[in-house]
Amino acid sequence: MTTPYQQPPQPPTPQQTPQLEGGGPTAGYTSPIPVRRTHLGDALASEWTKLRSVRSTMWTLGVMVVLMLGVGLLAALVVSTVSSEPEIPSGQDALSLGFFGVLLGSMCVITLGVLTIASEYGTGMIRTTLTACPSRGRVLAAKSLVFFLLVFVIAMVVTMTVAALQVSIVGAESPNARGWLLATVGVSLYLATLGLLSLAVGTLVRHSAGAITLMIGVVLLPLVLAMFMFSDSLTTLREALFDYSIPNQMAAFYSEGIRVSGPSGWEPLWFLLGVTAIAWVAAFFALDKRDV
Repeated sequence: MTTPYQQPPQPPTPQQTPQLEGGGPTAGYTSPIPVRRTHLGDALASEWTKLRSVRSTMWTLGVMVVLMLGVGLLAALVVSTVSSEPEIPSGQDALSLGFFGVLLGSMCVITLGVLTIASEYGTGMIRTTLTACPSRGRVLAAKSLVFFLLVFVIAMVVTMTVAALQVSIVGAESPNARGWLLATVGVSLYLATLGLLSLAVGTLVRHSAGAITLMIGVVLLPLVLAMFMFSDSLTTLREALFDYSIPNQMAAFYSEGIRVSGPSGWEPLWFLLGVTAIAWVAAFFALDKRDV
């Protein structure tokens, strides 16, 4: 309340308005951290950090290494114990003993491939991932590249170690270069590609248990179906299921020591690469079009 002798308070003039440093009243905060556009390298670093810091990665890859080493060396020890001197297998046959461990280890690769992306849908982490990197194609490419390289390097080290120890334990002559290449590099590329196929299926299904079950069916169902097709009219279908089943394709990399029908040498890898490319493209469009 004012008296007749007092003036009411006046609003501040524009000159009295507080000024911010470096500009007028509309000037904002400038971060000392340089701002730049993100690129694929940032996505790769993020995915590598997530993959190596999750317990499921350590468990699945650890079990894979144990299975490939343990089963492979156990098979070599059994063969060296029960075989007499004239029946010692050749070097190619010694390498083929690694097939059993690789087949079991592929289950771990399938599981990890699905969990690499499906687990983010289950926990809701996918929202944070896509908020940090709105380019969904870049996210899928980064996950695929990091996963493929990780599985390939580990499988390569393990298969080379197992192959060398098997030849030494059995006491066989050294296999030829093609046999070494198929049983190490070829198998490792096949396992990593199979993991990529699992990652693509996990992107499409977006559910860990469902995608893992589906991939196990892809691996085992053709072989199981073919085993019970006794009718002569189903001979062609039975042989096709046998030839292109994933266990038979893995055995093809040891074709120098294991007699297989259907694809041989590097052919199973090209076949799986084609199937994986189709699934990966479908996963890309599904991830790009669907909401999280």
